Amino acid sequence: MRSVPPSPLAPPPAELPWAERAEALAAGFARQAAELDESAQLPEDNLRALHEAGFDTAWLPEEHGGAGLSWVTFGAVLTAIARACPSTATIWLMHLGAAYGLVHMSDEDNSRFFAGELAAGKRFANALSEPTGGNLFLMPLQVAEPADGGFVLSGAKRFVSGCEAADYLLVNALVDGVPAFFGITPDDTLKLVPIWDSMGLRATRSQLLTFDGTLLPAGRRCVRLTDEPNPIPVGLPFLSLGVAEAALEALRAHASGRVIPTTGQPLADMQWVQFAAATEHVKLRAATLLAGQTAWLADQRSPLANPSSLEAKLLANEVAKDVAALAVRVGGGSGYLRTSPIQRHFRDAQAGALMAYSSEVCQAEIGKALFAEEAR
Repeated sequence: MRSVPPSPLAPPPAELPWAERAEALAAGFARQAAELDESAQLPEDNLRALHEAGFDTAWLPEEHGGAGLSWVTFGAVLTAIARACPSTATIWLMHLGAAYGLVHMSDEDNSRFFAGELAAGKRFANALSEPTGGNLFLMPLQVAEPADGGFVLSGAKRFVSGCEAADYLLVNALVDGVPAFFGITPDDTLKLVPIWDSMGLRATRSQLLTFDGTLLPAGRRCVRLTDEPNPIPVGLPFLSLGVAEAALEALRAHASGRVIPTTGQPLADMQWVQFAAATEHVKLRAATLLAGQTAWLADQRSPLANPSSLEAKLLANEVAKDVAALAVRVGGGSGYLRTSPIQRHFRDAQAGALMAYSSEVCQAEIGKALFAEEAR
């Protein structure tokens, strides 16, 4: 029999142990996911376990103390974590996005410093989204004024996942009319506004932070442009894919175990359930392949990775919502109860499409590019 070559969208053989290690950790995360959702508490033990297993620095280049793993493997790892506990996956993704951004965009000294702090187990968080900025989290509206030692910012940042445990924040503001990024250490000029009471991803505790004359040190300003991929645009589709996989598995478990009283057969034998589940399964497969291609493009440092990430996020977000909605239909009244994992998957599935860039912004950007190509 002819051997089948490995797929370029699957983790390379040498990196498979990392994916297997993530699956093993995820099994433990899954057992606590419902409790963390109920209590809306940070999954600090999960995040610590990921760090101790080496996942925090694994995708940094070797010169920064990392293992230089592929982004295809990152997708597999993040999907496994999101399938088990999407709140853990979200905080971890944002933590890596902030940390890797500071490592890649800072000058040489700060780059070494932040890489060392990440390796030491320090926590990072993104403080980029503004209450009036919508999805334009990379284009701040708030102005940082010149001050001794740098610039001062007064304003607010929202949806700062894991901020209560953060040792460093990646913050942006307008400086001389241009978006500028800084790595700062939280101090008493930052206040947390305790308004977090979300429908889904409750354990992310993505709080609102206010800044009152907070110093953005000139020495911690990001000064470099980089073509290194950032974990966030690569990873966002995989967050939704993990939720979709969990919802589909919950649907299958319920349909297989639920017996129809009038026929004595499991719900899974009903044709409409099979047809609907088949449709969602194929859509999930398609979304997984598109996300895998995005990760592969990131590994190639291709300029196509960014537009592909918008397409992959859009499809993955919509598939997650569709699979979770079908799970509610199949689950019926039982799936609507708080004791069922189906209702939690449904709530979590809504979040991906709301995260920047939202589904609507993705559609707008994809549509513009589509018609621009048509005009050419």
